[in-house]
Order: sequence, then C-alpha cells, then structure tokens
Amino acid sequence: MKFMSEAGISPTARALLALEALQHRPGITAGELADRLGVTDRAARRYVAILREAGIDVQSTPGRYGGYRIGRGLRLPPMVFSAAEALGLVMAVLDGQHAADDPTEPVGAALGKLIRALPDGIAAPARTMREHALATPRRDADRPDPEVTSALVGAVAARRRIRLGYHGASGSATEWEVDPWAVVVRYGRWYLLCFAHGPSEVRTLRVDRVEAVQLLPGGFRPPEDLDPLASLEEHLGSGWALATEVVFDAPLAEVRPWVPATMGRLAAIGDGERCVLRGSTRNPAMYAGERLAAIPFPFRVLGGPELRSAVAELAARLARATLGA
Repeated sequence: MKFMSEAGISPTARALLALEALQHRPGITAGELADRLGVTDRAARRYVAILREAGIDVQSTPGRYGGYRIGRGLRLPPMVFSAAEALGLVMAVLDGQHAADDPTEPVGAALGKLIRALPDGIAAPARTMREHALATPRRDADRPDPEVTSALVGAVAARRRIRLGYHGASGSATEWEVDPWAVVVRYGRWYLLCFAHGPSEVRTLRVDRVEAVQLLPGGFRPPEDLDPLASLEEHLGSGWALATEVVFDAPLAEVRPWVPATMGRLAAIGDGERCVLRGSTRNPAMYAGERLAAIPFPFRVLGGPELRSAVAELAARLARATLGA
C-alpha cells in the first residue's frame, strides 16, 4: 500500500521518511521501502544512497531474504514532529501527569527538553498550551516510580520471575515472588497482573505500591489464552471482604453496558428478563452510591447485609432531601 504520492515532497523530506522506515522496520526490502514511500524501487535505492552520502550507515543484505537496516552505534538525528503531533504529546502529558510544568519532576523535565528541541513555529503553541492549560489532579492519582515501572515492564517482556517489595493500603510491608504477566494501565492507575508463588494464585498489585524489583533466575510462560485487561477487571471485582448479590429487573444485554467488571459477574436468570450480579466490595457505601445508583434499572439487593444497609441509608437520605420541597 502506498502512503504518499511522488509529487509535493522534496528529496530531502523523502530521504528522512526513508530513514524513519529503516528505523521502524529493520530488514525492510527495496520493494517494501518503495511501496512505503510511494516511489519506484530504483528511486527507493536512490534515497538509501542519499542517506549513505549523509554519513548514515545503511547496511544491506543481498539475497531473497535480504534488506536494509541501520548499522549499530549510529547516533540518529533529532526526531521531527508535526505541530499536531507535538500538541498531542503535550495534551497527553498534561492529562496524565499534572506535574508536567515542574522542571524538577522527570516528566516535566522531559517535556521541557522536547519543547526546546522543536522548531519555533511548532514550539510556540506547545509552550503556550503547557503554560496556560490548567489541569486538576485526580483525587486518587498515585504515580508509580518510573524506574520501578520500567523494571516491571522489562521483566514482563523477558518473562523473568521477580521478587518485589510491596506496601499495602494500610502501609504494611510485604515481599512477593511473582511471575509478572502484564502491566496494565486502567483509568490512569497502573497495575501488575501476576501469579504470586506464595499463595499460588493470580494477583493484581498496584504498581505505585511496589518499592523494589529484583530479577530471579527462573523464567515462566504465561497462560496462552491470557487476556490481561479482562483478567485484571475480573480480579478487581472479586476477592473483597464483603460479598454482594443484586438482581436487576432487566435483561442481561441491557444491563451489561452499565456494569463494569469490577462490580462482579453478571448472569441471566429465569426466562432471561432478569439478571443477577454477584461480586464483592470493601466499601458498601461507594458500591451503593456511586455504582448501583448510576444503573438505570430497578434492582433488589439479595446478598450482603452491609450492602443492603448502605442502599437503605442512601434511599433514606435521598428521600429526606425531597421533604419540604
């Protein structure tokens, strides 16, 4: 598939595009490079020659399975961003990291370097956006340590067993030996999905509560059918101290879009006109006021005396709010 036409692009710009293609696809063939640039095979080889003349070590391997790749040890030229790309990066950083304007913070320092490296025409709107777009931090924002997070992601990629230090919500310190299956970012919070060898079960650990990571000699193989996001959602919705059971007077298909997996598991009952949600929670008031109250279908709490009390208290409080209206 051709991504661009021959007209309207200078040889220098097309050579830079060729360099980008070589960076992203080591071993790319002349035909693939030509197709990506929207030129003939002969023209693609000419752009490779331009890169070589500029001192870039482009190596080629002949034969049926040969291709081009950048030589090792090359210091590549600065990245080139369009205005839309630069502004998109600034917006993403501001949305996810509210210390983006603090030069003493790693993200703020990195964003400052990026903006300073941009051409004036692109840097000016990016700098203005950074200075004048105000963001309110999430109340529950807990940022993981970048080095710890990098170590966890590296262990996931290498499939290496690790030992980690961990502090729970109460502040108690524990040590875990785990097989790190995946690092999952869910609504701004980072989790490690892993198999813990002490209790011999799947666990989800908050990355911001991990204090140290040590690689161990053993490796592991994650489940072949592993869906990290689905597995994370399932585990976040189970295993809490207080069981819950709620019946909705509506079909499963209508209720499902309103019920996140963290609330529990939905199942159809009877003739399919109703469904039941079985889960658990550690905060019945939150489960009732923020979760159940937002679902626009009649329901009854069958299980969990704590949840039943929380729903009754919420209903009474809302009823009192209408008195004298």
